Amino acid sequence: MPRIIGIDIPKEKRIEIALTYIRGIGRATSNKVLKSASVNPDVRAKNLSEEEVSRITAIIQKDCKVEGDLRREVAASIKRLIEIGAHRGIRHRRSLPVRGQRTRTNARTRKGPRRTVGVLREKKPKAAPQGVA
Repeated sequence: MPRIIGIDIPKEKRIEIALTYIRGIGRATSNKVLKSASVNPDVRAKNLSEEEVSRITAIIQKDCKVEGDLRREVAASIKRLIEIGAHRGIRHRRSLPVRGQRTRTNARTRKGPRRTVGVLREKKPKAAPQGVA
């Protein structure tokens, strides 16, 4: 398995698709990286030479924000929205959908499993047995 930026990419897939296993790289970015590294996108990841892997790695490090850096940036953006009290920040804080989706039904991915809200009634005291004294 070739390692690029500390990620093991699948060896049986075409390199164009295998690069998308790195967080922050999609199909379009993958194709740009391969074009600038002058690597054929149809070649399988296992058939890459060490030199091609190092060229791809260098271009990704230079041009793209991936993995840990990307996660930190996204987390900082969400934290900023929460701190300034923006509408999107409030939605993040309450674990509700952020982009305008309905919440009356659905939204289970964001809200989590249903929590049934029941009615609590007082228990009636048991009556003393009536009978022979």
